[in-house]
Amino acid sequence: MPTSKVLHLKSAVTALPDGTVVGFDPLVDDPSLFRAYLSVPEEPGAHVVLLDGHTVLMSAAAPRTREVLEGRGLRVVAVDISEYEKLEGCVTCLSIRLR
Repeated sequence: MPTSKVLHLKSAVTALPDGTVVGFDPLVDDPSLFRAYLSVPEEPGAHVVLLDGHTVLMSAAAPRTREVLEGRGLRVVAVDISEYEKLEGCVTCLSIRLR
């Protein structure tokens, strides 16, 4: 997967519980590479962490994206990580996948 516009793939795109990939278009090299892609209006909105099959964690800095995701029937847990975002971090940087 090409990532010429960002350092990490998860800094450009992440996936919703249904597999739809969300991304902020100016940072995505080629959205057509994804089976299902949803463009979001704010960069922090491209960073979600799945909490369960209906819930995502995301930054409070993306209220318009939150509305889009809630409109798709998702429960959104928005957290203020503004101090971390000043260092170009996001919720995916603060997460660890456990199986």
